[in-house]
Amino acid sequence: MADSDSYLKWAACLLADLPADWERELAVVRTPIVPSPLQIAAAVGEGPLPPVLSARSLRRTAQRTKPDVIVVACTGPVVDVLVAEVLDEVRPRPVFVTGLPGISVPATDKAWLFRSGCDLFVVHSEREVAEFGEVAGRLGGGGLLGLARLPFLRGPVPPGFEPDGRERDRVVFATQAKVPRAREEREQVLLALAKLAERRPDLDVVVKLRALDGERQTHNERHPYQRLWQDLGEPGRLRFAAGSMDEHLSLAAGFVTVSSTAALEAIDRDVPLLVLEDFGVSAEMINLVFAGSGLLGTLDDLADGVFRAPEQEWRAANYFHPAAASTWVSRLGELLGGERPPPRSLLDGPVHAAARRRARLRVEVPPEVLRLGYKTKRRLARVLR
Repeated sequence: MADSDSYLKWAACLLADLPADWERELAVVRTPIVPSPLQIAAAVGEGPLPPVLSARSLRRTAQRTKPDVIVVACTGPVVDVLVAEVLDEVRPRPVFVTGLPGISVPATDKAWLFRSGCDLFVVHSEREVAEFGEVAGRLGGGGLLGLARLPFLRGPVPPGFEPDGRERDRVVFATQAKVPRAREEREQVLLALAKLAERRPDLDVVVKLRALDGERQTHNERHPYQRLWQDLGEPGRLRFAAGSMDEHLSLAAGFVTVSSTAALEAIDRDVPLLVLEDFGVSAEMINLVFAGSGLLGTLDDLADGVFRAPEQEWRAANYFHPAAASTWVSRLGELLGGERPPPRSLLDGPVHAAARRRARLRVEVPPEVLRLGYKTKRRLARVLR
């Protein structure tokens, strides 16, 4: 089950990598950041769209189907609420698997705390195993750590293959909702992209959006790029598009970002890329993982169309380990095959239980009941789940 666009893409790919004879079902849990039908379609690819269910419906489904495993592919507070409250009485108790959908360096205490009620925490590089292992050893709680390849890393397009006969002529800028945060910094990125488009009329310069205007995404975006471009008077030739990153990369001659996980997809597809360092390289900028990668560059590099390939040593330590080194499926088998006490959540207790009731999983209360008292609204929200 997933609660937002990025987690849904991760969950769909993760389930697809399980053994072929495993039965699996994907669902979206309704929260304030639920993805739109277009976002859901882009995340899961071909086939029927997964249903969007309330937490109450998810609980009924789990009680009826009695799954062996539940993958809780959600933001931290939602994982906590689902495992500790919504699904805590499902019997027999399933193995709860969780994880983060992309780059998780540096490992944070908060990511571990919210997911400490799960049996298996999936990470995607040897570096992340080491960092979250240190967090787990220091804080306690939680379950096993399992290593996986990021499931959307599938290798480059076969040589000579060009979709619809087109050559690679696209430069893709992958946006990130949280960084850079300042309006002026985002405008600088747009203007550098416009300079590139002016200097290289042979290139199709695309701002790849995580969400169209009005759609929700995992993190709120204070200054959407398309709106900023309109406010600037559209001073150049840029194109804005949503849809599948895989499709954009299949036509890409270059890729640029500040911190998007899609940089790993570009590396996987042998697309030259650039990670902008003008606004800092730090945990706050969510790009610390790229230090030492050989991919860092500036807005001037972007305007000049300078893209790079990663250092091989960095690749091996960060997300591109051999598939045979992955442990998450074997760890899952161990959990399914033996007796296992429920892992200890580090967020148990009455104080945190009150915080859970204020978590984002709560349904929206209809306007006509907003005048009711707090206790009445709280009881109603519980019933509506």
